[in-house]
Amino acid sequence: MTAAIGADLGGTKMAIGVIDSARGVLHSARARTHGLELDELLDSLERELRAALEQCPDAKAIGLGIPSTIDRERGYAISSVNLPIIDVPIRDLIGERLGLPTFIDNDANVAALAEHRLGAARDTENAVMLTLGTGIGGGLILGRQIYRGKNGAGAELGHIVIDYNGPRCQGNCPNYGCVEALASGTALGREGRLAAEEHPDSALGRMHAEGTEIDGKAVTEAALAGDAIAVGVVETIGKRLGVAFASLANIFGPDMIVIGGGASAAGDLLLDPARAVLRERALPPMNETPVVMAELGPDAGMIGAGLMALEEAEGAA
Repeated sequence: MTAAIGADLGGTKMAIGVIDSARGVLHSARARTHGLELDELLDSLERELRAALEQCPDAKAIGLGIPSTIDRERGYAISSVNLPIIDVPIRDLIGERLGLPTFIDNDANVAALAEHRLGAARDTENAVMLTLGTGIGGGLILGRQIYRGKNGAGAELGHIVIDYNGPRCQGNCPNYGCVEALASGTALGREGRLAAEEHPDSALGRMHAEGTEIDGKAVTEAALAGDAIAVGVVETIGKRLGVAFASLANIFGPDMIVIGGGASAAGDLLLDPARAVLRERALPPMNETPVVMAELGPDAGMIGAGLMALEEAEGAA
């Protein structure tokens, strides 16, 4: 049975696993990425990949999903908003260190591949995926294949502008008012902190008074526990997402929009407001585009990176 190693690098953590040709996960692990410099990031990635290779010495290839614009022809990660990656020849660096064929793609692209092959979007012809985390990644499946654009850097859907006069986007993005700046997990935490200051009697306000960090996860947990102020914050973020959904539905007319990533944990508290805005703002019949939760959870990117490596290695054989 053929197997490959998949790694999903996020702005906060990386997930590494071994995926076999039956599309099963044989090994998985996680490690921190937040706050690491480039050399530290590469060293940590190498350690985790070697640990995975020890679990499966017969692995044939490595797939890397990276939150960056990608030049697949040269094997470069060009520019990452939330990691210290600028013009890094990461395919060859990792391939030389590990001695295995290595393939790279954007992290949301490989998550979309996983959801199309195994998850919520299986059997669809065209699907849009957004991954909500520290930032917002985007993946497109068009004609049952990943769409990457002219140079492999396309489908940066998190950088659709939804507010011309909006805030500067985060990290290395030069734009303003991107959906990433306004509706990512980072934005959810920021809005939660503002709400905590304005509503000291709420659960968020009490957390603020106690010195507890209010991030996207904390806001989500408070919302799921029924705190009305936190529910309102999640609803605001959901409505902003809905504006982006309307544009994506109008442009691509997909079979569905799939939402994954850690910041999607609020589920329908987040997506119902987004669906309502989509129905109001998209052209018919695109305003009826289904919006569904990803099925593979936080492992989607890792599984997709492994699947990509298997498919690429088999295609090159």
